[in-house]
Amino acid sequence: MPRTTTGRPVFARCYARVAGPGMERAGATEHRRRLLAPLAGEVLELGAGNGLNFPHYPPAVARLVAVEPEPRLRSLAERAARDAPVPVEVVDGTGERLSFPDGSFDGAVVCLTLCSVTDQAEVLRRLHRVLRPGGQLRFFEHVRASTPGMRRAQRVLDATVWPLLAGGCHMGRDTAAAITGAGFALTELDRFAFPDVSFPLPSASHILGTAVREGPGTNEP
Repeated sequence: MPRTTTGRPVFARCYARVAGPGMERAGATEHRRRLLAPLAGEVLELGAGNGLNFPHYPPAVARLVAVEPEPRLRSLAERAARDAPVPVEVVDGTGERLSFPDGSFDGAVVCLTLCSVTDQAEVLRRLHRVLRPGGQLRFFEHVRASTPGMRRAQRVLDATVWPLLAGGCHMGRDTAAAITGAGFALTELDRFAFPDVSFPLPSASHILGTAVREGPGTNEP
C-alpha cells in the first residue's frame, strides 16, 4: 500500500499510556474477545492502534493484515505483533485509501475506528470491496446515543473539543446505518453502554456485531 502516514503524536502517547490501559480495566478485553472469536482465514483490521486486539485473534485466523496510519501507534503494533498468536503484518494506510485487490479477505475488523475516519461512507465502501462474498465485517464502535438529550450533548462535543481530545473521534455517528448503506447485511447487533457506569456519558453508547458482504453463494441474486 502507498505510504499515508497520519501523525497525532500527543493522542498516540495518551492512548498508549492512559486511554488504552484504562479501557482494558473497564472491561474492553471481554468485548474484544467477543468481537474477534468468529473470525477465520485471511483478515484485515483497520485502525489497529497499538495492537490491543492482537492477543485475542483465534487460531482459525491464518493471516492478519493490520492497517494503522499513526506512526507511533504503528510502531507499537509491530512490537505487539511479535507475540501475537496468529501471523500479523502491520502496514501503513488509511481506510479511505485501501488498495488491496477486490475480494482479498475473509473478514474485516473495525474496533473503535469508524468514529474517527474522515469519510466513513468511503471507508465502508472500500471494506465492502476488499471482502470476499460471504465475508464478515466485525465491528465494535461507539455511536449515536439513543436519547435526544444525550444526542444533543454529543453534537455539541463533536462540534467543539471532543475530536481534538480524542484523535478525531466523533461520538454522534449512526454507524449501523452507514454499514447497511455501504451494502452490508447486518446479521448481529448488540447495543450497550461502555463503560457501564451509573452516570451516563456521551461517549458510552456502543455497538458490537457482524455484517456480511453478500454475493454469489450468500443471499444476493
